[in-house]
Amino acid sequence: MEDVVVGCEYSENIYLGFVVAFSIVFLFLIYVLLVGDELLSDSFPYKEIENGMLWEVEGKWVVQGAIDVDIGANPSAEGAEEDEGVDDQAVKVVDIVDTFRLQEQPSFDKKQFLTFMKRYIKLLTPKLEAEKQELFKKHIEGATKYLLSKLKDLQFFVGESMHDDGSLVFAYYKEGATDPTFIYFTCGLKEVKC
Repeated sequence: MEDVVVGCEYSENIYLGFVVAFSIVFLFLIYVLLVGDELLSDSFPYKEIENGMLWEVEGKWVVQGAIDVDIGANPSAEGAEEDEGVDDQAVKVVDIVDTFRLQEQPSFDKKQFLTFMKRYIKLLTPKLEAEKQELFKKHIEGATKYLLSKLKDLQFFVGESMHDDGSLVFAYYKEGATDPTFIYFTCGLKEVKC
């Protein structure tokens, strides 16, 4: 399996999407570079923002669980109660949170967020190639300011391992939106072909 570090590059160099070649489908999973948690896959399109430092990914609320299937029978005519024998446990979940088992964390205030960012930058920088380190150092301040401007509206998530040295995933609702938008640090991710 070949690992490819993504982020901090132009999107032309990164192919995300289902790749169909010779009737074989490859799926790309996106992992946290520092701790290895799976955070995203190529089935969720992204938009680069803040000079490629961040990805925005649209999440969706979905219903998970029991599905009402109409088979054309009339339960009341057949002497049955309408909901007899069915224990509907349908719940609404956000697709990205559910698929990648993201764990919500308490919100940060400005001081806590800046402390996290300093530690994250210190841990991530040596893991990047020299060229990516320069891009990261050049643009991370802008990405940090962008996130700070939304801090009061952000939800904070970590990967399944709940490792606090990994990357945070942020979610917020754009004005008038009913579905959340997720934000990922691109330099802290690596793409793995499955």
